[in-house]
Amino acid sequence: MMWGWNSGWAVLWMILSWVAIVAVIVLVVRALGGSSSTSRPRPDPRDILDERFARGELSEEEYRERRRILEETRR
Repeated sequence: MMWGWNSGWAVLWMILSWVAIVAVIVLVVRALGGSSSTSRPRPDPRDILDERFARGELSEEEYRERRRILEETRR
């Protein structure tokens, strides 16, 4: 049996076909909610604000203003 140029392309296409099938299956499972990483609860906005202030991303004035706005919107 001779392995020519054509049989090499056939093997390549077969491998690419299997890769495409697996990729489609993975995308369908993720789209249907099979990934548990997207089902995490959302963090509390005040906790995020506190963390940003603690890291020095916000001045005290910005922190107090944003905290006041968050408290007003929760009422």
